Amino acid sequence: MAKVPDLFEDLKNCYSEDEEYSSENGHLSLNQKSFYDVSYDPLPKDCMDKFMSLSTSETSTTSQLTFKESVVVVAANGKVLKKRRLSFNQFITNDDLEAIANDPEEEIIQPRSATNSFQSNMKYIFSRVIKHRCTLNDTLHQSITLDTSGKYLMATALNNLDQEVKFDMGAYKSNEETKYPVTLRISETRLFVSAQSENVPVLLKEMPETPKTIRDETNLLFFWEHHGTKNYFESVAYPKLFIATKQDGPVHMASGQPSITDFQILESQP
Repeated sequence: MAKVPDLFEDLKNCYSEDEEYSSENGHLSLNQKSFYDVSYDPLPKDCMDKFMSLSTSETSTTSQLTFKESVVVVAANGKVLKKRRLSFNQFITNDDLEAIANDPEEEIIQPRSATNSFQSNMKYIFSRVIKHRCTLNDTLHQSITLDTSGKYLMATALNNLDQEVKFDMGAYKSNEETKYPVTLRISETRLFVSAQSENVPVLLKEMPETPKTIRDETNLLFFWEHHGTKNYFESVAYPKLFIATKQDGPVHMASGQPSITDFQILESQP
């Protein structure tokens, strides 16, 4: 049966500040346990040639633990193949253990369960209003209008086009040169279209003024794409979700069919 080697073997001649050194015999006095005095239990048979999570105090086959030490990949002969340090108090999955073994570079890894707060904070700077008092029509020839409460947008076929909601489209600059972030504000108001999660109606969020710089309020931003007469608005806060409509339903966020995600933009004549 293989045994995991002592990871601190190279420190066997060192001692911690809590230990006493005896000058008479030239050896450490083990009156107190050394900081480096650690060992691992023998590796169980059913764990040979498998990925194991090890710390200085436990050996476990369970991957859903909070790790505070190294993750070690061990071969059947007891040889340590790889070691990685993990951040404190974060969960690790079996896929993460696979990544440790297969990634040739020695680096600190972040578990795939890490939240988006670890990502870099993008800044979007207002440029100018590029479209004034424009309307959006879907492929069912539905117009966008306000619901009776005035808090949500609806898609419906209108006979009286004066009821159509008109938008001002504001352009923003960012480091993403291949994408074109915009906001949609209801003309002559302070109400901005705000994206929500999938299949949830978009909100109309009142802002004191047009934001000059957007960092956290990315719900207000959409990546505008246009192909011919088709226009798409992908949420910055919810990637792969687009402003969408259904027949006589609320304007919402969707990834595609059965919702309609392409619109024709019509600009009012001055």
